[in-house]
Amino acid sequence: MPLAGNAYRNTPEPGSGINRSGKLVWSNPEDVHSIYVHLNQPATFEVALRGAARTPARWQLASNGQSFNINVNGAKPKEIPVGKIMAAKAGYLRLDLSGLKKTGKNYGEISDLILRSDKDGLQLNYVKSNKDNMFYWGRRGPSVHLGYQVPKGKKIEWAYSEITVPTGEDPIGSYFMANGFGQGYFGFQVKSPTERWVLFSVWSPFNTNDPNAVPEKDRVTTLAKGKNVRAQKFGGEGSGGQSFLKYPWQAGKTYRFLTRVQPSDDNTTIYTSWFGDKEANEWQIIASFRRPRTNVHLTGFHSFLENFSVNYGSVKRLGLYGNQWVCDTEGTWHEITRARFTADATARGDHRLDYAGGTKGGAFFMKNGGFFDERVKFDQWFEKPSNPKTKPAINFKDLPKGESIGK
Repeated sequence: MPLAGNAYRNTPEPGSGINRSGKLVWSNPEDVHSIYVHLNQPATFEVALRGAARTPARWQLASNGQSFNINVNGAKPKEIPVGKIMAAKAGYLRLDLSGLKKTGKNYGEISDLILRSDKDGLQLNYVKSNKDNMFYWGRRGPSVHLGYQVPKGKKIEWAYSEITVPTGEDPIGSYFMANGFGQGYFGFQVKSPTERWVLFSVWSPFNTNDPNAVPEKDRVTTLAKGKNVRAQKFGGEGSGGQSFLKYPWQAGKTYRFLTRVQPSDDNTTIYTSWFGDKEANEWQIIASFRRPRTNVHLTGFHSFLENFSVNYGSVKRLGLYGNQWVCDTEGTWHEITRARFTADATARGDHRLDYAGGTKGGAFFMKNGGFFDERVKFDQWFEKPSNPKTKPAINFKDLPKGESIGK
């Protein structure tokens, strides 16, 4: 098992200890690096580590109440026997690695954990290689999505939804995306211990990760933005227009998201999003974008949950996604009660199995990260109870229009 894709420091701050060659090198005696592997059944393992120490050192490996002290000396990497570890149940097994003694600058380097077992039918799931950059994607963890079933034959102009993040379920790196559509997405993020964003983005129809390569005729333009909102171009995962508001949203509170999609006669479509604290009954505009070569109403209404920080892939996050409604061009609201649960390549390739979704308290929920065991099958439909009393009461004409930027 390569540590580069499967080990996490107990304090998930920048600088995981994994160097560019994929080896764990650490010097802080307080650091514990946890290694995770998923088992389909209980098993007993002969455990070893592949590593080296240029000066004498002592490591410790602990799991399920068992611990082993390992004396290491020698600059050439080799297999170092540890001992026998018993895993009493199926699910994720965690092994904690720490340094007990060093005589040089660090405790040495470790590239792999080695597990051997003669248990019939045993299957291990973990990030096995860096193919397709999976050390990066695997350390981020699986992303999960809800694709909403909207009424057929209707031209949908508005999408409304709410998110409540339970207290303690909002670690750094979390992106709770509320209103996704065929050409962009809208939700909120945890950027750092002191900074949170509301983020609204629309992709350009020109396919590139370099925003400077987008031709003028294919650029997403900003028409308006709200107070303290920053609007800019973005790249890396496609290119387009991005807007964000630094906003101290809080776990335990419910926030609402509203997106309007307006096709125009000139083969462009305008996308506008508003955000607000539900309890305060407030709306503020985030931004309005014009997308060229597009003439559609709302398509592909969905939500997702992802972690964008490789240092926080071992921490669980959960969001309650509730009260989804869409409004057609005739002004009729339609409640959304069904959603299809899907997942990304990290989950589908069985690199990470810590994902789940379903319904809870009248809302949909999604959960990922933290190496929990209670996963559910993706590509299944969830249904939540109908509640017509929660239909949005919005006077569209009274919504804030923001600062005009362009045409």
